Amino acid sequence: MLRLLTPNEDYTDEHNLYVNGLPKEVIEMVLIIKRFHKPDWGEWDDWHHRFSVDVIDGKPGYELKYLNQLLVSSYLRVGFDPEGSAWRTFSLRKDFLPAVKLQREDDITASTVRPVSHADGLHPDLPDGSYKFTANCEFRFFQRPDDAIHRGYDKGTEMDFASSGNFFSNYEPLTRPQAKEMVGNTIRFGQFTVPLKKRLRAFVKADSPAFVASSDQPRLVEGKPSKNPRYLQDRQDLHDDQGEYLAEIGMRLYRRIPSGKAVLAPVNAVLPGRRNNPPNAKQGIRALAVFNPIHYQELPELFMDFTASLTGKSPSTTGAGSEGALTKGPFNALLPITDLNNALLAFIISKQPCYVSAAAYVGPKYRVDHDVSLLIPEVWSRMHIRERDPAWLIENNMLEICEDFQHDGKTVQASRLGYRITSKFVDVFFKRIFSDPLSVFPEDMLRPELQDMDAFADGVANIVEAQQRVALEYFEDQSIHEACPPLRALLTVMAHGECDGMTVQSPELRALFDYETVINSDWYRQRLTSKIAIDAQLWRKHIDSLQTFASQGIYKTEIARLGIEERLEKARRELARVEGTGYFETLRGTIGADPALG
Repeated sequence: MLRLLTPNEDYTDEHNLYVNGLPKEVIEMVLIIKRFHKPDWGEWDDWHHRFSVDVIDGKPGYELKYLNQLLVSSYLRVGFDPEGSAWRTFSLRKDFLPAVKLQREDDITASTVRPVSHADGLHPDLPDGSYKFTANCEFRFFQRPDDAIHRGYDKGTEMDFASSGNFFSNYEPLTRPQAKEMVGNTIRFGQFTVPLKKRLRAFVKADSPAFVASSDQPRLVEGKPSKNPRYLQDRQDLHDDQGEYLAEIGMRLYRRIPSGKAVLAPVNAVLPGRRNNPPNAKQGIRALAVFNPIHYQELPELFMDFTASLTGKSPSTTGAGSEGALTKGPFNALLPITDLNNALLAFIISKQPCYVSAAAYVGPKYRVDHDVSLLIPEVWSRMHIRERDPAWLIENNMLEICEDFQHDGKTVQASRLGYRITSKFVDVFFKRIFSDPLSVFPEDMLRPELQDMDAFADGVANIVEAQQRVALEYFEDQSIHEACPPLRALLTVMAHGECDGMTVQSPELRALFDYETVINSDWYRQRLTSKIAIDAQLWRKHIDSLQTFASQGIYKTEIARLGIEERLEKARRELARVEGTGYFETLRGTIGADPALG
């Protein structure tokens, strides 16, 4: 209904002219009637007496009622006005209910890639093949709740602040007199949610502790509130047994998976966010806000981005620039090229597309913070699996390619940005959330170059130069020789503009990233052979350790209690399996092991 009442290039000119002539309030009324209509109403024209408004000062009011019950509209903030002072709020569909989301990981995740099939209990709409499976490595998340500074807005953060056992960083330690003054301001204090109000009132009445933290009170640094307040939040899935259970039992019932058999939940959407910023000449920060709300990049362009990991100005950092390959530097001692090899291969063999959302800014004009990123799970949870296929989206004009162009006599390499969503994508998919989605993302938001062409051109140049600078580092430390062939070719193009006569647009280079090319390549075969050697070495080590322990006569009781002989027999069977002829085929569809690691 909502789509029929919105102009669309697929409709006739006559229909679009008719729809354009309908006032917005008429469309809203039609949708409300459709939502509440029941078969026992009879004819469609028998609806007037069910809806009403109050009469105020002798005139009809503006708040609609259904059977004398007030109909409340829901609104969502999507960024700020160009001055940054007022919220851009938009009405949600009358039938909108937010998806229930379970956060399973944040920054640090262990993952593996393996082939699975429908026989394993895979979702029926997903094709057989290799998928990534993840496990969280963290008990707590180091959250920065930016919107909690608005009292009552971030209900989850206020609930966390009201509980005990918290760890706060960059929050002002409020004394009892300060808290008492907050409680005494009835109007402002009433904006908090109930849990935090209870916590602050209890603190005022008690004698200890000496300080309390409030989610709207960041620490004052040189008289100004810090822009980087954080706290440790327990993983929500550890406290939501019911949500976890319902999610698993829902998947089990839908896929007809019997009890006792594992329910597979592979990664089937990769949706990272990208922090952007407008230019700031005073601070020497160049433009980066060249992306529209959602971009899809094919693997060559995507891994140009991942390799540089270019970030805009953030409250967490002192500046902007590259954070290194996949931002992994502090977490292990391996060369960055090792993680790039693994990540690229995982993307290739899992055939997983990546859609990147814009955070902070969309063009220099629209500040959105994380509002768009938070919208993406709502949109993707309402898309069928086939609708997430980039080939389908491109075919249906919902993604448009970014192409190089000339500006002030220079080539702007906008093709590095991949594909971006169109107004048709917004009309089809964001209409499942908003009443008027095209007002959420106007034309100059979908095409940021319309906001400021000079800033757009310099932002693209900033990206290209950063990618070149980072790629050259792999030549300087000689780790380019450890890159797998498609990555080596890509880094060479990034650093020098071409590789053996190929550019990033050359079909020969792009073919290096194809699944069939990789899975049948010698270098992929070497990774599987390396994995076999590593696994065999591990089982030999297990056997040696068990035999050494079993040979100690003084441990006879422990040998029996621990079942050392049974374990030794199992280790020998595993070694025979790993060294057998069939083990190689069981590894096909995994990332194997990097030959450079031994």
